[in-house]
Amino acid sequence: MHPGARLKAELTKPGLITAPGVYDMISVKVAERLGFSALYMTGYGVSASLGLPDAGLISYTEMVSRVAQICQATSTPVICDADTGFGGLLNVERTVRGYEAAGAAAIQLEDQAFPKKCGHTPGRRVVPIDEMVRKVQVAVASRTSPDMLIVARTDARTQHGIDEALRRGEAYAKAGADILFIESPESEEEMRAIGRNFDIPLLANMVDGGRTPVLPRKRLEEIGYKIAIFPATGFLATAKALEQVYGILHDKGSSDTLGGSQLYSFESFNRLVGFEHVWDFEKRWAEEP
Repeated sequence: MHPGARLKAELTKPGLITAPGVYDMISVKVAERLGFSALYMTGYGVSASLGLPDAGLISYTEMVSRVAQICQATSTPVICDADTGFGGLLNVERTVRGYEAAGAAAIQLEDQAFPKKCGHTPGRRVVPIDEMVRKVQVAVASRTSPDMLIVARTDARTQHGIDEALRRGEAYAKAGADILFIESPESEEEMRAIGRNFDIPLLANMVDGGRTPVLPRKRLEEIGYKIAIFPATGFLATAKALEQVYGILHDKGSSDTLGGSQLYSFESFNRLVGFEHVWDFEKRWAEEP
């Protein structure tokens, strides 16, 4: 089954789809074990994992490679960030086909001007609405299966206001987008306006410490959202945990005081990264001594 078909099936079920941000193989393996119904491959997280800010510095090749790695490691549908499509209309065609071949259930494209930036940082600019409409149309035409879902994102709210963001969302929906992503509304009332204006699945971007209020699940459902992504929660938690335990190592010179509440067990981590297969393989195929 196409991974997008599994995501479509989840969209027909009642309730909100909560999708944690994944960005490397450890994050996806942890999320896979917990049984989420969808995952979100965050461009910010992928950039950060390479030591770079989310500012248009990561190439198509780097991103599609990470899509393939993540999608091969999980049976859960993955919504994958593709920034602006990495160029013009031909680039969008290549990006959609590449992401789909790599296993993405859905591809997210945004209307920022290059170089793009994280949607919760200042200085973002958007392209003319007609340019993004053509990108959405090309994306729809480029997928090999209608089960590959197109997520259209507008970043117009910050510079041009909520009304322009709503206008763009309507245009992108008419162009064929399957899911709408109105980025960085700045109040619950703006989020409610988004919910009132559309009858296709809406995605809420819950960035911890970002421009949009992080709301409880029930309230997001009531407003009209179908998917809530939490792109930053995982890497923010990881950075905090590393800072704490590395700080102890720096100050004390040893990990002897660290316990189970601060460290994943080594045995559990071996299983997380796949050593059970190694052990089973060796039992079956190891040469006789």
